[in-house]
Amino acid sequence: MSAAGSIRIIAIVGGSAAFLIGASIFLAAIGRPPLATLSQMVLYAFGDSYSLSESLVKATPILLCALAVILPARLGLITVGGEGQLYFGALTGTAVVIALPAAPMVVLLPAMLLAGAIGGGAWSGIAGLLRARCNVNETISTLLMNYVAVLLVNYVIYGAWKDPASLGWPATMMFPPAAIVPSVFGTRAHVGLIVGIAAAVVLHISVTHTRWGIALRVLAGNRKVAAMAGFSFVKQTLLVMALGGALAGFAGICETSAIQGRLQAGISVGYGLTGFLVAWLSGQNFLRAIPIAILIGGLIAAGDALQLYSKIPSASATIMQGLLFVAALGASGLAGRGTARHG
Repeated sequence: MSAAGSIRIIAIVGGSAAFLIGASIFLAAIGRPPLATLSQMVLYAFGDSYSLSESLVKATPILLCALAVILPARLGLITVGGEGQLYFGALTGTAVVIALPAAPMVVLLPAMLLAGAIGGGAWSGIAGLLRARCNVNETISTLLMNYVAVLLVNYVIYGAWKDPASLGWPATMMFPPAAIVPSVFGTRAHVGLIVGIAAAVVLHISVTHTRWGIALRVLAGNRKVAAMAGFSFVKQTLLVMALGGALAGFAGICETSAIQGRLQAGISVGYGLTGFLVAWLSGQNFLRAIPIAILIGGLIAAGDALQLYSKIPSASATIMQGLLFVAALGASGLAGRGTARHG
């Protein structure tokens, strides 16, 4: 095994140990037995078919939002707009359902999903256009656009799209059966997960083995050389931002349709930000993002179960998630330094 491979394995083991130690200290501090609670979390996340399906439900939007970060990162762009793209995709997809509530599934479902993807892609494309044409920092623009998208959703569900039958709860009408994204294996997990995994595989192959991937790498490294080779930074910026946003928008309408059944406030519990962290934990690798997203989805699902059955505050799961990110990022940083030293 190479020195880099050994360093990577040591970093993974060290990061895992650091997380377990940190989590144990935290659980002991709040008066919970560490080993028993950690064992419960594993069971609640992956212990049976229902737990696994709930983990996959949480992992689906996280994975799609992570891909929305990884693709622009291959061009050297840092986007944190997954949350806004998810919300705007949910908004545009819901618009189709409200406009065509009686349409048959063969028309309504594809139109809804396509509208969601186009909405997310357009929302991200705005930031891409500002970056490509006006040199506006994409990190700042996507961050600010997150708030705008959330407020737009709140505006319509409190206003024109509010269902009178929902009484005081702000939400649209319930989606008709023809607009419900199909589940898989008879669980709450839906086809959005399959799309996310397929997209990760296709994107990995595309950026690794095609001329497009070469263009992205050259542009990320040296734009002047890339321009001499005929690669356009403007074109590729618009493309990767739009494609990434389309994936996050698709996640938004799938979450709205398959899980919520209607558009309402709080359709995301920070999936966009979590996707950003998963993207960086994966080292901007499409395939590695899949198991990491499932792991984080399991942690979130386990936190919900612990809150329900063990009366542990919901904030505890967020803290545990933060400990995992800190341990993983620390281990990744040490691995990078070790690899550079032995490179």
